[in-house]
Amino acid sequence: MEDTTETRVPAVLSATLAGLQAGMVGALWMLAWLGVSAAWQNQGFWNSENLFATMFYGSDAVRSDFSSKTLPGLALYLLLYSLLGGIFALAMRPRASSGRLMLIGIIFGLGWFYVSFHLLWKSVMPLVYLLSPDRPTAVGHLIYGACVGRFPVHYPGRPQVSPDTPETEEVAAAEVADPTPLSEPPVAPGS
Repeated sequence: MEDTTETRVPAVLSATLAGLQAGMVGALWMLAWLGVSAAWQNQGFWNSENLFATMFYGSDAVRSDFSSKTLPGLALYLLLYSLLGGIFALAMRPRASSGRLMLIGIIFGLGWFYVSFHLLWKSVMPLVYLLSPDRPTAVGHLIYGACVGRFPVHYPGRPQVSPDTPETEEVAAAEVADPTPLSEPPVAPGS
């Protein structure tokens, strides 16, 4: 059977949407980690978001508390890292199993950390490069990469398993032996 454009486009779109969602989840976990580690070091929880806000406001955004200037920095983080998740999912969609995908995601997150925080931000956002704590930011990108590596769990239409109805090997074996759906009533012979 040949792959037509009609069957490829939904698969590409599904992978991209799953990657965008995984990137958003990863960015939120990364920012939560960065906030907790900053608070643990007696800095402000919103320090990372405020540093990203320097892209728009310059040094006026460097502060430790939440302000109206924090929101553009937060939005930039979420937009950038969601797009990176979509690109990662699009690139890795047909290539790896789930265990390898997680490892590749972690390598991708750490690779992006080194490229962005040591090369790109030096010229684009120098205050982010100068004022970001290196180790907590690297750990945050490790968390982000682990989340992005799990993008297949975010595929649209993926069946959700309820904790009330555990699926056992017997149920799965019965479905393989009898491919008729369980929701259809049995048909009596001769009807």
